[in-house]
Amino acid sequence: MSQKTIVVIEDDREISNTIQTVLKASGYEVYAATNGNDGRKLIASRKPDLILTDMMMPRMGGFPVLEFLSELDNPPKVIMMTANEGSRHKAYAEMLGVVDYLRKPFAMEVLLESIDRALSGDAG
Repeated sequence: MSQKTIVVIEDDREISNTIQTVLKASGYEVYAATNGNDGRKLIASRKPDLILTDMMMPRMGGFPVLEFLSELDNPPKVIMMTANEGSRHKAYAEMLGVVDYLRKPFAMEVLLESIDRALSGDAG
């Protein structure tokens, strides 16, 4: 099985660094961006298997990233991470195709299980 590529789009450096460390230790190839603009560039250049994106970020948040992905022929799976409690946001994210919606803070085990489900096709 070839190494899976994950793009992490998260503006909180501490959260991003923790996620990157855990994912790399789990054998994933990881690229990170701190906003949606840079995330879209990484997605276009790296063609990841999965995207982990925050919802609220400066310059461009998670929803415009999801809208960008919906225009791709073969978009990667997406897990949205957010501290937002609103159910409307969750419904909109799911409408745009996210396979999971994790409320911060979450345990890294929860994230790894979600990633495993997303990449194995068991999500949804």
